[in-house]
Amino acid sequence: MARKFPAVPWMLSGTLYEVNVRQYTPEGSFKAFARHLPRLADMGVRILWFMPITPISVAGRKGTLGSYYACSDYRAINPEFGTLDDFRELVQQAHELGMKVIIDWVANHTGLDHVWTQTHPHFYKKNAAGEFYDTHGWDDVIDLNYYDQPMRQMMIEAMQFWIHNCDIDGFRCDMAHLVPRDFWQQARTALDPIKPLFWLGETEDLNYLDVFDSCYAWRWMHATEKYFRGESDLRSLVQLLGSYEKDFSNGTLPLFFTANHDENSWNGTEFEKYGNAAKLLAVFTFTWHGLPLIYSGQELPSHKRLKFFDKDLIEWTDPIGLHGFYQSLCRLHSTHPAIIAGARPQWLATDRNDAILAFSRSHQNQELIVILNCTSSPQSVHITSSQLTGSFTDVMTNNTLELYSSPFDLPPFGFVILSGSLGI
Repeated sequence: MARKFPAVPWMLSGTLYEVNVRQYTPEGSFKAFARHLPRLADMGVRILWFMPITPISVAGRKGTLGSYYACSDYRAINPEFGTLDDFRELVQQAHELGMKVIIDWVANHTGLDHVWTQTHPHFYKKNAAGEFYDTHGWDDVIDLNYYDQPMRQMMIEAMQFWIHNCDIDGFRCDMAHLVPRDFWQQARTALDPIKPLFWLGETEDLNYLDVFDSCYAWRWMHATEKYFRGESDLRSLVQLLGSYEKDFSNGTLPLFFTANHDENSWNGTEFEKYGNAAKLLAVFTFTWHGLPLIYSGQELPSHKRLKFFDKDLIEWTDPIGLHGFYQSLCRLHSTHPAIIAGARPQWLATDRNDAILAFSRSHQNQELIVILNCTSSPQSVHITSSQLTGSFTDVMTNNTLELYSSPFDLPPFGFVILSGSLGI
């Protein structure tokens, strides 16, 4: 589906970092998180996504602190995190370090005691008994009624509030496909003229690709889980990636990830799901055509499932073990010409196509080559694609390699990322 809304130019080279403010520091505040900004900028993060920063409903609250996604006021700050001035200052600090800021926007539902339940009860869906309810059975939220045009307008005005008052750079739209597509069109038409905004949709519904700049690659996550459980082969992953290239041909980027707040809390860390292949999949996330996501603490690495409704501190260490690993990937993603240009990946033939994923991305003679050993056994692999010649630099080690001089000896779940110029 053709895109109506242009994407921001910094999207293609951006690395997205999801911020869980509550669990990030002992204080769980904006001011405390701000101390980490220089480290994240040094790691190469370019887009900070803050999980919902609005206050949480008391009615129906789960756990001691409740779900971020049960909002009680779209135009206020969760006092757990600080004040509006604190957040405004945080955004300014991030901007000074070259980072953009987007906030989570929960448009489908609110908490049970949202201010609108008193001031505008007609904004909500109601059951036969005239009671607020949620269509999906989530018992701490209630659904909004998008047939109500004044509600839509007030929702857009609430989003506008954060652009004008805090200078945010976009929105991550929670459960975007549960909200009518034409609302997102309406919102973008109203808000994009204020400043260039980045719109991330939590959906993989193809009907929504024309209104979001990036959408979740949920199918990839589930397919890789299945593969690393031994329930499918590499061919199925190759076929799925082919469908992504077709489905996302309009310029919308798939969001690739090995963890996020939902997966970490409810389904397990990337190490529970992927074991020793977690770093391999992170390399894919940063080098395939798409937008990469890092969740709070993945750079440790963290083997902890964070509680969703209660305080559960990320256990930071010094040094941060994978800072250098993610720094290399972030820098590659933000500087390589083929990635910045949005060059589409091309498969490379190898003598072990049953075990190896190998692809290249090229722009104006600048080549990126990625070789992934997707097995738990060592592999010695030759690239048999004859069109690639020349010397290349290993992005992770800075060593110079001749592509055809010898096979690549990869350890279990090993990888090579090469950058260079063709024929040189």
